[in-house]
Amino acid sequence: MWTDFVYSVGDAFTWSFGFYEFVQNHFNNFLLMLGFVGFAYWMNIQRKLSKKANVPSEVKDSGFEGWYKEENKQIK
Repeated sequence: MWTDFVYSVGDAFTWSFGFYEFVQNHFNNFLLMLGFVGFAYWMNIQRKLSKKANVPSEVKDSGFEGWYKEENKQIK
């Protein structure tokens, strides 16, 4: 009886993994494409926000005096 139960569970797992034979590698390719598109979108938004920012992006420009691009104007 216990052996029948264990084999039934094994057969259920074997049947459920048949889904991957149907899908093959298309799901992985979809996730890769989604990641690349998402990264490109994120970088585009970051580029727009960096253009609006009044904080220098270079380390050499971040001295204590005149740290903001426009004097006496701070980000809130």
